[in-house]
Amino acid sequence: MRQLVHRPDPQDVFPTGLTRLTDSQFSVPAHWPRSHRFFAPVAGRYQDPLLIAETMRQATMLIAHAEFGVPLGDAFVMWELRYTSESERLVLGEDPWDITVDVSCSRIQRRGRSLGAMHLELLLHRHGTVLASGGGRISCSSAGAYRRLRGHRGATLDARIPLLPAVAPRTVGRTSEEDVVLAPAAAPDTWALRLDTRHPTLFSHPNDHVPGILLLEAARQAAQAASPGRTFLPTSIQADFLQYVELDRPCWIEARPVPADGTSPDGVHIRAVQNDRPAFTCTLRTPDLRQTGLSDARSHRS
Repeated sequence: MRQLVHRPDPQDVFPTGLTRLTDSQFSVPAHWPRSHRFFAPVAGRYQDPLLIAETMRQATMLIAHAEFGVPLGDAFVMWELRYTSESERLVLGEDPWDITVDVSCSRIQRRGRSLGAMHLELLLHRHGTVLASGGGRISCSSAGAYRRLRGHRGATLDARIPLLPAVAPRTVGRTSEEDVVLAPAAAPDTWALRLDTRHPTLFSHPNDHVPGILLLEAARQAAQAASPGRTFLPTSIQADFLQYVELDRPCWIEARPVPADGTSPDGVHIRAVQNDRPAFTCTLRTPDLRQTGLSDARSHRS
């Protein structure tokens, strides 16, 4: 299972099985820990919503390898990822966090006997109740094609990436500096992306570009920093991965507020800019948790 979800450490693996329902529909049981070294409880009360995104990513890779014949050495690109949930569905409670992910694949493009690209719709449920829904779009490249595309970046696999100074952990909803992925910058509501390639979860294996889950975490941390005095619980995310974010070039994370509309609470829009071009965009929305007395951003992580 670890190889199939690209996670070498068992504590970072969330799917526990896979069942084929039809040629394009699958069921993936998964387990979320009540406490994780990185995906830690929010405000001591809620499961980390980024577990939704990471479980979606792992379920997608599992299906691609096990059911669509993608060799283990091939490369994945996640172009789009979105999910929506509700805060009350993420309250920790006392029961184990055993969930089921229903996956429907569409617009499947084959590459020989393997997979070229596909869209996915995912439904996460627990105890008969929908926990979250979402979807995404991926493409796959053979190992050889990826080397031809990225061969000039192979040297960054072993390169020493300077570790920038971290912003204060509590301003981004973290308790430990080792989990902070933002560094101070001169412009308001702007930060430099901070990369610690020794991080056991964000860099669980050598990579020649910034992992997508790290970009999502940077978006969440920037949203929290741009929302002082409140706990930012990203119950909704819409992310677009526009190009590879390189490890050895500065990347700037920019935040601007997004007002509530008729169906969604307010949120924050994030851009990651590298070489003067947007490489990643993400809109995150949060419910107002101040009604529950969780207004102090310092309590974001227990």
